[in-house]
Amino acid sequence: MQFYTQQQCEEWLNGRQRPKPDGVTGVSRERIAYPTTPGRIRFLSHWMATSLLFEMSALLWITEWGIWSSGENWHLYYKLRGSYGDQRLLEDAPGHLFLKHESEDLASFLQLAILNGWGGYLLTEADYVNVFFSHDEYFDFFAGLDSNLSDVREVFRPSTPTAE
Repeated sequence: MQFYTQQQCEEWLNGRQRPKPDGVTGVSRERIAYPTTPGRIRFLSHWMATSLLFEMSALLWITEWGIWSSGENWHLYYKLRGSYGDQRLLEDAPGHLFLKHESEDLASFLQLAILNGWGGYLLTEADYVNVFFSHDEYFDFFAGLDSNLSDVREVFRPSTPTAE
């Protein structure tokens, strides 16, 4: 895993001739509210980290923090980040580049970012489905083809109680 500055994040996108997914016209988008339980957030973070990457790299780019400061666990974040040998502040290096074999690491950082009330992007090398997650507790999934969002809709659909 590597930590990227904002400029390096922009260069990563530019090198792939891509803008941020919410800046693309004509792209399919699915907005889904965050689940209400931490266990479900863990499951969905892991699902995104393992199912959307197609064994390719991904960039987790944190763009929003400090909005819900009472819910942020900076100690935990910096302990996790420090375990990878990086001591910089989030504001100095908000990008987290994960290689194809680092999906478990990505799941942990994504889960922590969501629980901290942060916002940002999960940008996949595959560019099959990309994600914006918001401090306002929703995900926006983006795909060039609407059919690419079918698995997202299935996994993230709230379960409906059955009538007895």
